[in-house]
Amino acid sequence: MNRSLSPQSPETHADAAWLARVHLAAANRLAVYDELEEGIDNHFTMMVPGYEDRYLVLPFGRHWSEARASDLIVFDERGQVLEGQGDLELSAFCIHAPLHRITGAKVILHTHQTWALALNMLEDNRLLPCSQTAAFITKHIAYDDGYTGLASALSEGERLATQLGDKQVLFMKNHGVLAVGDTVAQAYRRLYRLEKVCRAQVLAMSAGKPLSLLPDALVDKVDTPNPEDSHSREERERLYFEAMMRVLDRVMPGYAD
Repeated sequence: MNRSLSPQSPETHADAAWLARVHLAAANRLAVYDELEEGIDNHFTMMVPGYEDRYLVLPFGRHWSEARASDLIVFDERGQVLEGQGDLELSAFCIHAPLHRITGAKVILHTHQTWALALNMLEDNRLLPCSQTAAFITKHIAYDDGYTGLASALSEGERLATQLGDKQVLFMKNHGVLAVGDTVAQAYRRLYRLEKVCRAQVLAMSAGKPLSLLPDALVDKVDTPNPEDSHSREERERLYFEAMMRVLDRVMPGYAD
């Protein structure tokens, strides 16, 4: 039985479901624009609004630059496609469905993006608080240091959910990263900023000089929301994603079809 999260009118449910599709399709295309994707591989998923056991994903075989809202399929933890046409890739539901179920994350974005993967190829793959942007992230990362190979069973997603816990980002050594969020805008901004700080750290490390770490107290100060700020973090996430969708409208239109 499908488990409804909250009572909604058919109109409200339909509007929320379509907006979710538009945002997830946009995120797939943005990953191409930002060079975070691997063509047809990796996965972005989102709970279907109104449900906690149905998930949206791009059908396997579609290039991420082709993502359209109407093309996304709906699947469940059994690996069955409930809505739409196209194939569901095995690791998509083996990793993502248990992560959604166990952590309650509305959105899960998993990639093998270059600079985050480069850091995860190192013996010591910890992201260090060496910049203002890194200070927003470092204390919200969990680390999975035990790569087990290609995901082919739900147990792998359950293992990763245990590793992630209540964090926002999971570093998957020798594999990649994933970011979670309550909205596509929130999760995507986390993924994008993560790539930026990983790139900065790898470049700084290549200089062969000691890195300058921010003290814990200063990291806490930066990471704590300021009630006097002109815009809340939620507003910043929304404004960022809306701005990037306008960029897509110019350079890669069609995601909202």
